[in-house]
Amino acid sequence: MKRNLLITGAAGFIGSTLARLAASAQNLSTYERCILYDKLTYAGYLGNIEELIDHNRTEFIHGDISDFDLVLKTLKKFAITDIIHLAAESHVDNSITGPKPFIETNISGTFNLLEAARKHWQELDIEKKSAFRFLHVSTDEVFGELGEGGYFTEMTPYRPNSPYSASKAASDHLARAWQHTYGLPVIVTNCSNNYGPRQFPEKLIPRMIDCALHEQPLPVYGKGENVRDWIHTEDHGQGLLLALTSGRPGETYCFGGRAERKNIDVVKAICHTLDELHPRESGKKYDELIHFVTDRPGHDWRYAIDDKKAETELGFKRKYKNFEDGLKQTIKWYLTNTNWIEKIKAKKH
Repeated sequence: MKRNLLITGAAGFIGSTLARLAASAQNLSTYERCILYDKLTYAGYLGNIEELIDHNRTEFIHGDISDFDLVLKTLKKFAITDIIHLAAESHVDNSITGPKPFIETNISGTFNLLEAARKHWQELDIEKKSAFRFLHVSTDEVFGELGEGGYFTEMTPYRPNSPYSASKAASDHLARAWQHTYGLPVIVTNCSNNYGPRQFPEKLIPRMIDCALHEQPLPVYGKGENVRDWIHTEDHGQGLLLALTSGRPGETYCFGGRAERKNIDVVKAICHTLDELHPRESGKKYDELIHFVTDRPGHDWRYAIDDKKAETELGFKRKYKNFEDGLKQTIKWYLTNTNWIEKIKAKKH
């Protein structure tokens, strides 16, 4: 059966990585067409996926997931059999200062997409209806925070602590409800912090790189002791494709990097790598630019994921087993793509 994939939020950080993976030679036999759907808000950049668009096998749709008619038209026009839903407002700081877009996109937008998918799915023939999949991509932040020990798993209760994580938790519940109530074949995934090329420079790693290259202070919340688990976006993307093709509807799969680091240690690792790859003209070390700032409200202490289920049931494996290797590859990309950062920053402002 011919399979056609729709990726929402395809021009964003994780979405554009996933689009590259889906359009790669190894997946040519899986998907006949890949439709890239994005609203192109400040964090969505067409330049991230432009070289993929051939108007034959891969096509771009400029649209909002809240536009029911356009979503449904897209699903029908391209005979979509698989959806990976990545479109979301995702920055915690922005959700604290302005939560409304997070409610509108993450909750109302997901509801709208689920309803359009349900209508489309119900009208498919028996074979395509049975094969149809809706993959809803979420975050580990919906689980709240961990103490010094323990890990998030698929069975961890939800305890979101920010407007962002609360909106994502709500969207997760909607996705599960549409599966349980209507039978829509939904799979949910939760991931740890992503890093890699093309991440918008409001997030920790690209922001530190950008500030360092402009000889600006490197702002670190509190004492930088909050802990996060880091997964390379390529590893996460491969995990999502596995969940879509091998996951069971109604199930949840977690993806982590097994790379817990304190924020301050991540920043210092960035500084040390930049010292090696791009020394300062002054001869000083980049870590001299580190500047501690007032912590943000409700800053969760620690996140960490146990993804044994994904490894066992899906065969998930990480290409980037060493965080420092992945970080070095990421920094090299930003050093050779400084024009990308400037275009992205200009787009936001």
